[in-house]
Amino acid sequence: MERSARSLLLSVAILALLVPASPLMGQDLDAWDLGIIYLGDDAETPFEISRDGTIWVEFFVENSGLVEIELEFEYEIPFEGGHDAPESATVAAGSNETFDLKVSDIDVFNFEARQEDSFSITATVIARQGIPDPLNTQQSEEGDLVIPTIYDLSIDVDDPIGPMNAGTDTILRVSVTNTGNVQDKVGDVEVSDDCPLLTADNGLDELMMGNIMPGKAKQANLKVMASQSHPKRHCDITVTISSNGAMNSGESVVVSDEVRVSVEPPPTNEGVPEEDDPDDPEEVLSSNLPAPGLLISLLGFIAALPQTSKRPRN
Repeated sequence: MERSARSLLLSVAILALLVPASPLMGQDLDAWDLGIIYLGDDAETPFEISRDGTIWVEFFVENSGLVEIELEFEYEIPFEGGHDAPESATVAAGSNETFDLKVSDIDVFNFEARQEDSFSITATVIARQGIPDPLNTQQSEEGDLVIPTIYDLSIDVDDPIGPMNAGTDTILRVSVTNTGNVQDKVGDVEVSDDCPLLTADNGLDELMMGNIMPGKAKQANLKVMASQSHPKRHCDITVTISSNGAMNSGESVVVSDEVRVSVEPPPTNEGVPEEDDPDDPEEVLSSNLPAPGLLISLLGFIAALPQTSKRPRN
């Protein structure tokens, strides 16, 4: 404790020797300035964070004093962000040093588009000319960060339940999710496939009706029909959509998803007994044998004939 007090008194004494008696010269000793290099030299213009949650900010320390100063820096970052920047620096007398502050790890998708908040940089003098400064003079500067507007959509087409037969149809469920940070809507919808005998209805036009809020989804059904003459084949169906908000802001956001539909031949009636056709002639079996009634009559007639007996010879 006593040694610490002696060190403090020694620092004060040395500083007293460095500080001239004139008040003007005393001001020159502590003549340093902290500043942020703003966009377009306009402190009212915020720094816009990129889509990956980073932004670079330049700041400077100008030392117009008569002695070298050693500084410590502290930073406050909004939006739960991190930073990478110098923790300390030494600035020679009569010089100007520029430093970089990298703001990072801001999840811009979790914040509303164009939302602003301020960051701050604080510099504290901890030594002059290598001698600890008990006064610890301090300066702070602030700037604004703004969340960018992000238009982003995702699309998912459910797989079919199973194969479809030629001459039938199947339903595909299509979901569009707003993965951006501002309300959006579906601009264009395009359905394509690699089977010429496959057609689709206009069920996905429903996706273009109304806005989709961030994190929300919209669904619609796509009916796919196979011609009666469609051969057995695997058909790849692609659904492509675009962001209306991105298009209106001069950007382009186009996403797609693909599914495979298997087409089988029409079912056959094999193994199922055919019903009798009333128009078909009945098949009649014939025989060369006389009818049973006629045969019986003939036998009776023969039995009724008079019988003759042979006379004995004399």
